[in-house]
Amino acid sequence: MAKSLAREVGVVFPGHREVTEKRRMNPKKRPLLWINVLGGSAVLASYAYNLIAHPALGSSFWGGVPATMQSGYVVTMLLAATGYFAFTRFLFRLRPAQVKIAGRFGYGVFPWIYALILVPSALWMPLTHAMIVDPSAGLWLAIKLTLAAVGVASLLLLAALLWLQPKSPKGAHRFAVAGIIAFTFQTAVLDMLVWTAYFPV
Repeated sequence: MAKSLAREVGVVFPGHREVTEKRRMNPKKRPLLWINVLGGSAVLASYAYNLIAHPALGSSFWGGVPATMQSGYVVTMLLAATGYFAFTRFLFRLRPAQVKIAGRFGYGVFPWIYALILVPSALWMPLTHAMIVDPSAGLWLAIKLTLAAVGVASLLLLAALLWLQPKSPKGAHRFAVAGIIAFTFQTAVLDMLVWTAYFPV
């Protein structure tokens, strides 16, 4: 009770300042946080809007992927989403000042990689809707470029996690690598290669 009242009027007990500072987010992590918040929201909003606004076209977004493969796709998408949370959580646990990637790059590369994943991901659904309604060579090229950007960014993130030093906590790092492998399989193989191969151009 006394400590609670003291905190309200600004009295700092020994050790309280240290605890507060430990809880404060490292400034180098903030760009990664905001890219995830804004970019992730944009991706979810683009999916929600297009599926709700155009329910009749829902199945068309499969792009010709056979029904026999769609259930497997759903499983891999869930694994990719789980993997995304696994490697993102790991990156937020790192101490930016200690991070070295291939002995050359630092923590600052991660926000750029995430931007290359999330910005094109937010564009894919609107572009695909436009392609379904009024196909054109330009739209198809734009769709392939967005998927390629996400696939390449996923591979870059996989490489960054493999070349990362220090790889600790080791268990969390292994889980993060497994997560990015699942995510990369979805984006660089199934989306970038398989989905485009089946799309009726």
